[in-house]
Amino acid sequence: MKISFKNDYSEGCHPRVLEALTKTNLVQQDGYGFDEYSKKAANLILEKTRSPRSKVFFISGGTQANLVVASAFLRPHESVISANTGHIFDNETGAVEATGHKVNSAETADGKLTPEDIQQILDAHPRRPHQLKQRMVYISNSTEIGTIYFKDELKKLWEFCQLNDLYLYMDGARLGQALAAEDNDLSLEDVAKYTDAFYWGGTKNGALIGEAIIINNRKLQEDFEYHLKQKGAMLSKSRLLGIQFQELLKDDLYFELAKHANEQAMRIKEALNEAGVDWWAETTTNQIFPILENEKIEALSKNFDFYIWRKINEEQSAIRIITSWATREEHVKKFIEEIEGLNYMLA
Repeated sequence: MKISFKNDYSEGCHPRVLEALTKTNLVQQDGYGFDEYSKKAANLILEKTRSPRSKVFFISGGTQANLVVASAFLRPHESVISANTGHIFDNETGAVEATGHKVNSAETADGKLTPEDIQQILDAHPRRPHQLKQRMVYISNSTEIGTIYFKDELKKLWEFCQLNDLYLYMDGARLGQALAAEDNDLSLEDVAKYTDAFYWGGTKNGALIGEAIIINNRKLQEDFEYHLKQKGAMLSKSRLLGIQFQELLKDDLYFELAKHANEQAMRIKEALNEAGVDWWAETTTNQIFPILENEKIEALSKNFDFYIWRKINEEQSAIRIITSWATREEHVKKFIEEIEGLNYMLA
């Protein structure tokens, strides 16, 4: 069986999460978010973000979080601005647009939006009410290509959005990996302070399923639970989500797992750097994008599973290697050894 570096959700969940689910299995609880586990998990999130004004809503998946947020925050004539690599634009089968809200995309070199990118889209839509009104800016941290937002960048985006009456929403599917990156200077408090809403991802960092939507803008908190229910996103057995977040957050296990994922990716990156490999994107999180000769990619794919991300030219392609909270050190070692062997044989 191949060793997978294809995604960071191949495994089920951290053993402690499974143990917590088992221990509480027969304890009777209220549903729909009123169970004691969801309440405690929500309080933990508010403590860690130092944002008591915020409200927490648990949901099963990231795409579901994005489409519910967009449909709840936006009026029918309003649209979302995203990088062209953004998950809502490129990887969700048009989920947001299926709710009736167009996604306006901006070309970016590193997967990150800047105020200048947003301004260009605003400038291209002057003929109101004949054109859509841009209302929400979507970013992800880490981005779909593994890059991260720094505090100054997020703050500038926030200030720009405030001046232009735009909501700033962060997709945090890999928020743990972003905050655990060696060069990160953002805190959870910063994320809560400089966004109208964000979601904190569990699925890709030790949870079986589940994300937490944190709404910081009080205006947007109003009636949000109605949208959850209407979109089929309010679980009757909400305990399933609350228990997992409570276990992951109570002693910062969540960030230990994110750090592990990043460290394993950086081990591979260091070995590839020593082999003289070029990169499609420069990252410090658990996603790396080396550019390799197609014959080396074919040889590697015999024992390892990964995505071929982009064709570079007729001889080379960029692949995505992604490590997870559960990536084994021996698997990383085996991959590095194979890279070193291929470099020797095919150089």
